[in-house]
Amino acid sequence: MKDTVRQVLVVISVLATLAVNALAEALPFNGLSTAQISDQFHVFFVPAGYVFSIWGLIYVGLVAYAVFQALPSQRQNPALRRTGYPVIVSGLANMAWLFLWHYLQFPLTLLVMLALLAVLIVIYLELGIGRTKVSAAEAWAVRVPFSIYLGWITVATIANVTDVLYYWNWNGFGISARNWTLVLFAAVLVIAGLMSLTRRDVAYNLVIVWALAGIAVKQSAAKSIVVSSLVIAFLVLAVLVYSLYRKGSAKTGS
Repeated sequence: MKDTVRQVLVVISVLATLAVNALAEALPFNGLSTAQISDQFHVFFVPAGYVFSIWGLIYVGLVAYAVFQALPSQRQNPALRRTGYPVIVSGLANMAWLFLWHYLQFPLTLLVMLALLAVLIVIYLELGIGRTKVSAAEAWAVRVPFSIYLGWITVATIANVTDVLYYWNWNGFGISARNWTLVLFAAVLVIAGLMSLTRRDVAYNLVIVWALAGIAVKQSAAKSIVVSSLVIAFLVLAVLVYSLYRKGSAKTGS
């Protein structure tokens, strides 16, 4: 009975998250679209508008996950048992962030974004992505969606930090915004590199590359940002290919 309740609550949370996101743009909340608010922040770590279409892919993935985990055959799946309620919490955080963002409560959006990032990391670890084997159905319906989701929220968290610092008129300790952006790019490379070397997660890293390419498009007037973002994107791909090659070589050698 407890497993059935969990399955139902997960489905409800996913549907609620989709509904709130749709209403946030259709109404929109507080008379402002998400993009209109984002345009108030003149920061470099923000991709072109088309990049945000990845939310469509994330939501398709969440629906696939909700359906898969609701199957009777998955009722006692240990990984889905461990992650069901964290997924519900992630949905609540997603919805809370939207309300706070649209009502211009920017410092609070960062706290909620950090909470969302933390719970997605918990889900990712509990699913054993890159460490254990599962069926193809579970890989595509569960693991890939949360790899994509975590990849995007990793980028979104960094962007949220830059927005809040801009909102607070932070002077960057005298360091230029462009140079701070280069530091952020380096941090992204380290994070993505670790994900490649320890998890060999293709979906996660492709999201990072997607975002970096989008930053290059958005910041076309800032040549140093364009070059840096594209170089980092190339390095992220290079480390990913190397990690996959190393894995393949290890299997061949065995």
